[in-house]
Amino acid sequence: GVQYACTEFRDQLRGLPVVQSMSRKGNCWDNAVAESFFKTFKSELVNHTDFPTRAAARLATFEYIEGWYNRRRRHSSLNYQTPAQQESYFYTSQMAA
Repeated sequence: GVQYACTEFRDQLRGLPVVQSMSRKGNCWDNAVAESFFKTFKSELVNHTDFPTRAAARLATFEYIEGWYNRRRRHSSLNYQTPAQQESYFYTSQMAA
């Protein structure tokens, strides 16, 4: 978003060991994984939920990500495993190598 291109934000990055990378306006392919997550998040939770408070929205977001998306929701891109299963497999295979 535009907030990451503003001078104040870029000034905060100076002196940190980071390299800012942005593509042209409207190029969603630059960050396709995040774009896909937020599309799913909005369609599965946000678009049909009324949050009475900011705290309720934060709690629902945490429960969605940690309780559903990462632990129970199977992902076709992960061979129909959950992210938690894939992470466990990754670390187990790293220890065996």
